[in-house]
Amino acid sequence: MPTRQNRNNLETRALSVQRGVNRYAEGSALVKLGMTEVLVTVTLENIVPKHVLERRDANGKKMPPTGWLMAEYSLLPRATHERTQRERQRVNGRTQEIQRLLGRAFRSTLDLDLFKNKTVILDCDVLQADGGTRVTSVLGGYAALFDLCDKMTRAGTLDDWAITNEVGAVSVGLVDGEIRLDLDYSEDSSATADLNVIATANGEIIEVQGGSEGQSITHPQFLEMLTVGIDGVKGLLTSLKSQLK
Repeated sequence: MPTRQNRNNLETRALSVQRGVNRYAEGSALVKLGMTEVLVTVTLENIVPKHVLERRDANGKKMPPTGWLMAEYSLLPRATHERTQRERQRVNGRTQEIQRLLGRAFRSTLDLDLFKNKTVILDCDVLQADGGTRVTSVLGGYAALFDLCDKMTRAGTLDDWAITNEVGAVSVGLVDGEIRLDLDYSEDSSATADLNVIATANGEIIEVQGGSEGQSITHPQFLEMLTVGIDGVKGLLTSLKSQLK
């Protein structure tokens, strides 16, 4: 039976955050959630995709220039128990799914009008995986964007604070008939249902990913898992913000 490492069912793993860990990146953060570790760096490029340049309103009028944000996700070869092959030529479906999730989460976080004609790129590299790599990447991404905005506002290169939402994420699952928050690898691999909840500090939902495995869950179970996840995000963001000061 999976252990909780002295945690109760509704308790998250220990969270630690260190920002400014990369001397070259415009923003960076190293986040550890239990034994899962993710390094996130932020790069600003003076270019935006074609679809951003060609934005038009409902009347066909060209819209003012704005910025864009994209995210990339990667597992380092020995982030897992066995070596993971590098995705040199083409990323697999799981990686694509996670990158799109991260992009949507971070675009809901940042006021891209303050980054006109620039692309904000977040690289989320998993150094060590023990469950929850995508939710740890969300937490790390928020911390790295905080680092970016703090540096730029202090330097006078950003007109205003660009973070509009405090965004976090957590996993929640049904294991041995019990709802558990923040699953490690052993719990995640044996869960009959699991969700990844991405939400704001005030409980607004950005995205929910997940489903059941082997058996269905009831509507009340789903709602309870979602509520536990939202409360878990709030707790993690409280811890995260206290370490970003």
